[in-house]
Amino acid sequence: MKKNIGYVESVYLGSSEKDVDKSNCQSLNAQLSGFVGDRHGFFERETWEGDDKQPEGTIRRNERQWSAVSAEELAGITKDMDLAEPLQAGTLGANLCFSGIPHFSHLPKGTVLRFPSGAELMVEEYNPPCLDMGEKIASMHTSNKGQKIAKVAFSSAAKYSRGLVGVIEVPGMIISGDTVEVIPYKSPLWLGKF
Repeated sequence: MKKNIGYVESVYLGSSEKDVDKSNCQSLNAQLSGFVGDRHGFFERETWEGDDKQPEGTIRRNERQWSAVSAEELAGITKDMDLAEPLQAGTLGANLCFSGIPHFSHLPKGTVLRFPSGAELMVEEYNPPCLDMGEKIASMHTSNKGQKIAKVAFSSAAKYSRGLVGVIEVPGMIISGDTVEVIPYKSPLWLGKF
């Protein structure tokens, strides 16, 4: 099987609980609990209403230790929304922005992203666009014609290209400019025997 190699365009950290934005940095220290210094860097998290399987406030395993988007998909969202300025990964609260990975948001659960340091991230799920993020983007951006952006425009434009979330499988450093090997999940051959 041919290896799929992409690139780390940029990396981000955010420690504020009040603001979803994350700041551009040079590297991420990936530990089994999450990225050191990031607000999502924990083994567990509290559930929220409407999106989780458990009642709001339940403590559960944190399957959202990291969030990532692709430069190509961000460009597509920017174009579909007709934004005057490009949408930035940090604005969406992403830790990583990749390039060169076709259909990034469609990578299946269990896909592994492997970095030169040996660090590995595992995909848990697609990160759907939310209305709160759409409202924030609408308040920050205008169209190429200088018009206001509709609050629902982001949800519509990013419906299938919002990015992914997952867990840290193997610790290590991830540096802006790194290559990333994409190892898509494959069902074991023995599963077809049933």
